[in-house]
Amino acid sequence: MGRQRFAARNQNSTSFRTTEKTLGPVSNTIMLIVLACLLGLLYLTQVTKTNALGYQISEMEAEHTSLKTEHDELQVASARLQALERVKNSDIAKQLVSVAPSGTINQ
Repeated sequence: MGRQRFAARNQNSTSFRTTEKTLGPVSNTIMLIVLACLLGLLYLTQVTKTNALGYQISEMEAEHTSLKTEHDELQVASARLQALERVKNSDIAKQLVSVAPSGTINQ
């Protein structure tokens, strides 16, 4: 009824045992070191990508600022030039009389 350790006559001599395979402490340590290195590498790649994008963003912000300043200056120049044309073509400017010099002063 119980299991015998040795095979009797006309019985298979092979016995099946279920053994659990476990990793030793050295293997566990090596695996942890490899995982830590992989996580560190992943972190470094993400930080590098973030820094590269940060440089692009700062360059674009600087370009945006310079273009906005140029746009404001062009608006002021446009308003100034349009103001001169409006003054020349206004009704009041057309009613003004031009004055010729009446004489010169000699010293």
